[in-house]
Formats: sequence, C-alpha cells, structure tokens
Amino acid sequence: MQAILERYFCTETPHSMTSLYPNLEGRRIVLASQSPRRRELMGKLGLDVECMARNLDESWPQEIEGVEVARFVATQKANGYLDVLSPGDVLITGDTVVVLDGKVLEKPRDAHHAREMLRQLSGQTHTVASAVAVTTLESGTECALDLCKVTFAPLTDAFIEAYVATGSPMDKAGAYGVQDVMGLIGVSGMKGSFYTVMGMPTHRLHDLLLGC
Repeated sequence: MQAILERYFCTETPHSMTSLYPNLEGRRIVLASQSPRRRELMGKLGLDVECMARNLDESWPQEIEGVEVARFVATQKANGYLDVLSPGDVLITGDTVVVLDGKVLEKPRDAHHAREMLRQLSGQTHTVASAVAVTTLESGTECALDLCKVTFAPLTDAFIEAYVATGSPMDKAGAYGVQDVMGLIGVSGMKGSFYTVMGMPTHRLHDLLLGC
C-alpha cells in the first residue's frame, strides 16, 4: 500500500532568528516528522518549516546496533521523502533511540510494554542517541549523531502506573519524555544536551544547516 502522507504547516511563528541562516532565505524547508517536540524546536530556531509525516519502515539491519540505529533510521527516512523535494529545498529528518546495556528501547507497543521499559530504566544510567539528517537534491544527505547519558532515580510502581496512565510514554523512545513530568521527577542527572534527549540535537542541526 502506498505510504500515507500527511501535510500541514507548523503553527508556531518563527521569531527574528532567520538571520542565523541567510543561506536558507527563500528556500522551502521540510521537516519530516509528526513529533510536536521537533516542530516546537524548529520554531525556536526561527525556521519556517513545512511538516510532513509518512508511514515509513523504520526497521534496521541486524548488523546495525546500539546508538548507530538512530543514524541509520534518520538517513533512511530521508530516502522516503526525496520525491517531494524540488531543487533548492531542504529536508530535515531525525530519529531517537534509548539504549540500555546495549539494547535499543523503541517506542512502547502498549501500556504493559511501557511499564516494563520504565522498570528497566529505574535507577539506571542509559544513553539517548538522536540523529538528524539534512538532505538537498544538490548535495545529498548529511547526518550527525549526538549522545546524552541520562540517569534515572529509582521509580516506584505507583509513579510508573500514574505516568503510563497519562498516555505520555506511548509515542516516545524508551517510554518517557524528558520535557514532561518524568524529566521533572524521574531524571536525576544528565551528561549531554537536553534537546538531544528531547529528540532533536539542535546544535548538530545548526551546523548542518549552515552548510546547506
């Protein structure tokens, strides 16, 4: 079945930061994501982006392991949007994974799976890997990967149950969002970029956009 394409424009009005990217003035910028967190961050960078979301295969070969999964999937996503690009357009794709003891924790399948993930993360330090890729028809795809170490405080079963009941974990790698109550209560330490954990390594994206 042909992939379903959703198309909409981000509602947040960019502020006066477009001067950061004079090379992008007048160019169409496509953010291939349905994540409200990533859309929010684009607005904070002053980027007026067109948002698209397609149902793409986000699996990876068995030989790709750990944090490299994020780089592979972000790059593969770019291939799924090449047909919507015109000369001069800029495409932004990304992917985030949570890695605990070498095992990739994806988005939870259901509430039971989310509770299992959070119990695994409780009291442990894990790695969040976020990759961002920038693609143009002229230059192809450039991808950058960023890592952040995140330490969880011990989580009680009552807190896990209440958190899962909010529905917040269901669309997030590792079953949590650092920007919601889990970040306020459950995260006891971080070594790296907050925005990498949020799902978009904006400092890496900045460098890629300057090179477009």
